[in-house]
Amino acid sequence: MSFAATLTRTTVEERVLGLLLPYHRTAEAIPSEPADHPEQLEQIRQFTSADETIVFTLPGFPCKSPNPAKVLGHLPDEGERLSLRFLDGLCARIGEIYEPGARIVICSDGHIFGDLIRVPDDHIDAYGDELRALIDREGLRHLDTFDLRDVHGDLDHDTKRELVTAAYAPSLDALRAQVRAGDEETLRLYRGITRFLFEDTADFTGTNSALQRECKRRAYGVIARSRAWGDLIADCHPRSVRLSIHPQRAGSEKFGIRLLDAADAWATPWHGAVLRGAGGEARLMRRADAERAGRLVSSGGRPSHFEVVA
Repeated sequence: MSFAATLTRTTVEERVLGLLLPYHRTAEAIPSEPADHPEQLEQIRQFTSADETIVFTLPGFPCKSPNPAKVLGHLPDEGERLSLRFLDGLCARIGEIYEPGARIVICSDGHIFGDLIRVPDDHIDAYGDELRALIDREGLRHLDTFDLRDVHGDLDHDTKRELVTAAYAPSLDALRAQVRAGDEETLRLYRGITRFLFEDTADFTGTNSALQRECKRRAYGVIARSRAWGDLIADCHPRSVRLSIHPQRAGSEKFGIRLLDAADAWATPWHGAVLRGAGGEARLMRRADAERAGRLVSSGGRPSHFEVVA
């Protein structure tokens, strides 16, 4: 008898999804149940019905914010290490209740919009290389990586961006129309991306209102390319369970997942720094805020995180 057949099929999917629910990244105040996520239950069922390893795809881990008030540098640090360990551990826990187990493909999207977020391509390369080295060093055997090198090889970055945009990106006019019409998902993303672009711009010499206008313009491009990247991932991994680092409501086609504790529902390791409390608990926040609350800790000769001194 197959492993999945030892439980009712629905129970298998609900138990797997139940492990993710405590980390659901959402703007909604009411906790959800597995039944509130039919899209993910169906995606998981594609694997459990065939006794196959469940494959999750997670666009994210692009590069560090270019704002030194938010991050410690341009390479992965304790925030990425803890987040990757969390994701690997989540797969291990799934393996305890579903024998074929699970894998998460980290789909690094930095090069897709690197020019729009004003991060040099060589910094994005260095971040991605160190991310893969970190996965190897930590022995995170449930994680894989995927980026533009897996799609368009050694072509230059501008050409790669143009190819993906031409093949998959929605038009900017279409996105503007969705925002004007009040499309909930697009409007929420537009506001979140605009905020990030505004916060991440550290060297603008004009007024705040001028910067806000520029960030709103760039936000449409970031959203268009992000959606292009998502569609490309769907083509390359058509049966995967789709995760997101952005807040997602229950019932969405993607499941928003929180990597580390933070006061901000949009916080990620690449937009902040880790502050460890006196009890060892880790929390994400702006580097400037963490610096005021704790002392800097280095690892491997590089700044890693901050910790509260008892």
